[in-house]
Amino acid sequence: MMGTVNRAWSVAGARTASVALLIAGVAGGVYLGKQSSFSPSVASFAQAEVSDMQLLKDRQNQHTAARAMRHQAENDAAKKAAAEAKSAATQARSLEKKRIAKKKAEAEANAGPVAFTGPIPSSCQEFSGSRAIGCTLMLDKGFGLAEFPCLNQLWNKESGWNYKAENRSSGAYGIPQALPGSKMSSVAADWKNNPATQIKWGLGYIKGRYKSPCGAWTYFQNNGHY
Repeated sequence: MMGTVNRAWSVAGARTASVALLIAGVAGGVYLGKQSSFSPSVASFAQAEVSDMQLLKDRQNQHTAARAMRHQAENDAAKKAAAEAKSAATQARSLEKKRIAKKKAEAEANAGPVAFTGPIPSSCQEFSGSRAIGCTLMLDKGFGLAEFPCLNQLWNKESGWNYKAENRSSGAYGIPQALPGSKMSSVAADWKNNPATQIKWGLGYIKGRYKSPCGAWTYFQNNGHY
Protein backbone atom coordinates (compact mmCIF):
# COMPACT_ATOMS: atom_id res chain seq x y z
CA MET A 1 0.00 0.00 0.00
CA MET A 2 2.82 2.44 0.89
CA GLY A 3 4.64 1.62 -2.33
CA THR A 4 1.58 2.59 -4.34
CA VAL A 5 1.34 5.97 -2.56
CA ASN A 6 5.02 6.77 -3.18
CA ARG A 7 4.67 6.04 -6.82
CA ALA A 8 1.65 8.32 -7.04
CA TRP A 9 3.59 11.19 -5.40
CA SER A 10 6.52 10.66 -7.76
CA VAL A 11 4.27 10.92 -10.79
CA ALA A 12 2.58 14.01 -9.37
CA GLY A 13 5.96 15.64 -8.63
CA ALA A 14 7.21 14.99 -12.13
CA ARG A 15 4.06 16.49 -13.59
CA THR A 16 4.42 19.55 -11.33
CA ALA A 17 8.08 20.04 -12.34
CA SER A 18 7.11 19.78 -16.01
CA VAL A 19 4.39 22.41 -15.60
CA ALA A 20 6.85 24.68 -13.78
CA LEU A 21 9.39 24.36 -16.54
CA LEU A 22 6.71 25.03 -19.11
CA ILE A 23 5.60 28.16 -17.26
CA ALA A 24 9.23 29.30 -16.91
CA GLY A 25 9.79 28.77 -20.62
CA VAL A 26 6.72 30.73 -21.54
CA ALA A 27 7.74 33.54 -19.18
CA GLY A 28 11.25 33.58 -20.58
CA GLY A 29 9.90 33.69 -24.09
CA VAL A 30 7.66 36.59 -23.20
CA TYR A 31 10.59 38.42 -21.59
CA LEU A 32 12.84 37.77 -24.55
CA GLY A 33 10.08 38.88 -26.84
CA LYS A 34 9.69 42.11 -24.89
CA GLN A 35 13.45 42.64 -24.84
CA SER A 36 13.57 42.06 -28.58
CA SER A 37 10.81 44.63 -29.14
CA PHE A 38 12.75 47.33 -27.15
CA SER A 39 16.14 46.80 -28.87
CA PRO A 40 15.44 49.00 -31.94
CA SER A 41 14.49 51.95 -29.69
CA VAL A 42 17.69 51.67 -27.66
CA ALA A 43 19.81 51.54 -30.83
CA SER A 44 18.02 54.55 -32.29
CA PHE A 45 18.59 56.55 -29.09
CA ALA A 46 22.29 55.67 -29.07
CA GLN A 47 22.60 56.66 -32.72
CA ALA A 48 20.90 59.97 -31.99
CA GLU A 49 23.35 60.65 -29.18
CA VAL A 50 26.29 59.96 -31.52
CA SER A 51 24.81 62.28 -34.15
CA ASP A 52 24.32 65.05 -31.59
CA MET A 53 27.87 64.70 -30.34
CA GLN A 54 29.21 64.87 -33.89
CA LEU A 55 27.09 67.95 -34.57
CA LEU A 56 28.45 69.63 -31.45
CA LYS A 57 32.01 68.78 -32.49
CA ASP A 58 31.39 70.14 -35.99
CA ARG A 59 29.96 73.36 -34.59
CA GLN A 60 32.87 73.70 -32.18
CA ASN A 61 35.31 73.22 -35.04
CA GLN A 62 33.45 75.81 -37.08
CA HIS A 63 33.57 78.30 -34.20
CA THR A 64 37.29 77.63 -33.70
CA ALA A 65 37.96 78.15 -37.41
CA ALA A 66 35.88 81.34 -37.41
CA ARG A 67 37.80 82.70 -34.40
CA ALA A 68 41.10 81.87 -36.09
CA MET A 69 39.99 83.66 -39.25
CA ARG A 70 38.88 86.72 -37.28
CA HIS A 71 42.19 86.74 -35.39
CA GLN A 72 44.13 86.51 -38.66
CA ALA A 73 42.01 89.25 -40.21
CA GLU A 74 42.59 91.49 -37.18
CA ASN A 75 46.34 90.85 -37.37
CA ASP A 76 46.37 91.61 -41.11
CA ALA A 77 44.36 94.78 -40.55
CA ALA A 78 46.70 95.88 -37.75
CA LYS A 79 49.78 95.25 -39.92
CA LYS A 80 48.23 97.14 -42.83
CA ALA A 81 47.29 100.06 -40.57
CA ALA A 82 50.82 100.14 -39.13
CA ALA A 83 52.35 100.10 -42.61
CA GLU A 84 50.04 102.88 -43.77
CA ALA A 85 50.83 104.93 -40.66
CA LYS A 86 54.56 104.44 -41.21
CA SER A 87 54.24 105.45 -44.86
CA ALA A 88 52.21 108.51 -43.93
CA ALA A 89 54.75 109.50 -41.27
CA THR A 90 57.62 109.08 -43.75
CA GLN A 91 55.80 111.15 -46.33
CA ALA A 92 55.02 113.81 -43.72
CA ARG A 93 58.69 113.98 -42.70
CA SER A 94 59.74 114.26 -46.33
CA LEU A 95 57.27 117.06 -46.96
CA GLU A 96 58.40 118.83 -43.80
CA LYS A 97 62.05 118.61 -44.87
CA LYS A 98 61.15 120.01 -48.29
CA ARG A 99 59.15 122.80 -46.66
CA ILE A 100 62.05 123.70 -44.38
CA ALA A 101 64.54 123.57 -47.26
CA LYS A 102 62.29 125.77 -49.38
CA LYS A 103 61.80 128.23 -46.55
CA LYS A 104 65.56 128.35 -45.96
CA ALA A 105 66.23 128.88 -49.66
CA GLU A 106 63.65 131.66 -49.79
CA ALA A 107 65.17 133.28 -46.71
CA GLU A 108 68.62 133.12 -48.27
CA ALA A 109 67.31 134.47 -51.56
CA ASN A 110 65.55 137.35 -49.83
CA ALA A 111 68.45 138.09 -47.51
CA GLY A 112 70.42 141.18 -48.38
CA PRO A 113 74.14 141.00 -49.08
CA VAL A 114 76.48 140.71 -46.15
CA ALA A 115 77.87 144.18 -45.56
CA PHE A 116 81.55 144.76 -46.20
CA THR A 117 83.20 146.08 -43.03
CA GLY A 118 86.71 146.76 -44.33
CA PRO A 119 87.96 150.19 -45.40
CA ILE A 120 87.63 151.18 -49.04
CA PRO A 121 90.88 152.83 -50.25
CA SER A 122 90.62 156.21 -51.96
CA SER A 123 91.75 154.69 -55.26
CA CYS A 124 88.60 152.49 -55.25
CA GLN A 125 86.07 155.02 -53.96
CA GLU A 126 85.02 156.02 -57.45
CA PHE A 127 83.25 152.66 -57.55
CA SER A 128 80.30 151.54 -55.47
CA GLY A 129 78.75 148.37 -54.15
CA SER A 130 80.38 145.10 -55.15
CA ARG A 131 82.74 146.87 -57.56
CA ALA A 132 84.20 148.94 -54.75
CA ILE A 133 84.67 145.74 -52.73
CA GLY A 134 86.22 144.04 -55.77
CA CYS A 135 88.68 146.86 -56.32
CA THR A 136 89.66 146.83 -52.64
CA LEU A 137 90.17 143.06 -52.44
CA MET A 138 92.03 143.01 -55.75
CA LEU A 139 94.58 145.44 -54.33
CA ASP A 140 94.79 143.33 -51.15
CA LYS A 141 95.52 140.28 -53.33
CA GLY A 142 98.59 142.04 -54.74
CA PHE A 143 97.29 143.09 -58.15
CA GLY A 144 97.87 146.65 -59.37
CA LEU A 145 95.04 149.12 -59.87
CA ALA A 146 95.56 148.89 -63.65
CA GLU A 147 94.16 145.36 -63.49
CA PHE A 148 90.76 146.47 -62.30
CA PRO A 149 89.35 147.51 -65.72
CA CYS A 150 90.00 143.92 -66.91
CA LEU A 151 88.34 142.48 -63.79
CA ASN A 152 85.43 144.86 -64.17
CA GLN A 153 84.78 143.86 -67.78
CA LEU A 154 85.21 140.15 -67.01
CA TRP A 155 82.66 140.09 -64.24
CA ASN A 156 80.36 142.49 -66.06
CA LYS A 157 80.08 139.76 -68.69
CA GLU A 158 79.81 136.89 -66.22
CA SER A 159 77.33 138.23 -63.67
CA GLY A 160 76.99 142.02 -63.83
CA TRP A 161 78.59 141.93 -60.34
CA ASN A 162 75.37 140.43 -58.96
CA TYR A 163 76.12 138.23 -55.97
CA LYS A 164 72.87 136.29 -56.58
CA ALA A 165 73.49 135.67 -60.29
CA GLU A 166 72.76 132.03 -61.13
CA ASN A 167 73.07 130.06 -64.33
CA ARG A 168 70.29 127.50 -63.95
CA SER A 169 71.51 125.37 -66.84
CA SER A 170 75.07 124.95 -65.55
CA GLY A 171 74.75 125.71 -61.84
CA ALA A 172 77.34 128.52 -61.90
CA TYR A 173 76.71 131.05 -59.16
CA GLY A 174 77.69 134.47 -57.86
CA ILE A 175 79.87 137.31 -59.07
CA PRO A 176 82.69 135.09 -60.41
CA GLN A 177 80.19 132.42 -61.59
CA ALA A 178 81.84 129.62 -59.66
CA LEU A 179 80.86 126.19 -60.97
CA PRO A 180 79.41 124.82 -58.80
CA GLY A 181 78.74 127.72 -56.48
CA SER A 182 79.52 125.59 -53.43
CA LYS A 183 83.22 125.76 -54.36
CA MET A 184 83.24 129.20 -52.75
CA SER A 185 82.54 127.62 -49.36
CA SER A 186 86.31 127.02 -49.22
CA VAL A 187 86.52 130.73 -48.36
CA ALA A 188 83.50 131.01 -46.04
CA ALA A 189 80.10 129.43 -45.40
CA ASP A 190 78.26 132.63 -46.38
CA TRP A 191 79.23 132.29 -50.04
CA LYS A 192 75.62 132.57 -51.22
CA ASN A 193 75.05 136.14 -50.06
CA ASN A 194 78.43 137.66 -49.26
CA PRO A 195 80.00 139.51 -52.21
CA ALA A 196 83.37 139.70 -50.42
CA THR A 197 83.49 135.89 -50.02
CA GLN A 198 82.69 135.43 -53.71
CA ILE A 199 85.24 138.00 -54.84
CA LYS A 200 87.99 136.50 -52.67
CA TRP A 201 87.35 133.08 -54.19
CA GLY A 202 87.20 134.53 -57.73
CA LEU A 203 90.48 136.39 -57.35
CA GLY A 204 92.16 133.24 -56.02
CA TYR A 205 90.85 131.27 -59.01
CA ILE A 206 92.07 133.92 -61.45
CA LYS A 207 95.54 134.13 -59.89
CA GLY A 208 95.97 130.37 -59.85
CA ARG A 209 94.86 129.81 -63.46
CA TYR A 210 95.46 133.05 -65.38
CA LYS A 211 98.01 134.88 -63.21
CA SER A 212 96.06 138.14 -63.35
CA PRO A 213 92.61 139.65 -64.08
CA CYS A 214 93.83 140.88 -67.46
CA GLY A 215 95.08 137.38 -68.28
CA ALA A 216 91.62 136.00 -67.44
CA TRP A 217 89.91 138.72 -69.48
CA THR A 218 92.09 137.98 -72.52
CA TYR A 219 91.25 134.28 -72.27
CA PHE A 220 87.56 135.09 -71.97
CA GLN A 221 87.65 137.26 -75.11
CA ASN A 222 89.22 134.42 -77.08
CA ASN A 223 87.08 131.56 -75.72
CA GLY A 224 83.83 133.04 -74.38
CA HIS A 225 84.51 131.71 -70.87
CA TYR A 226 87.30 131.63 -68.31
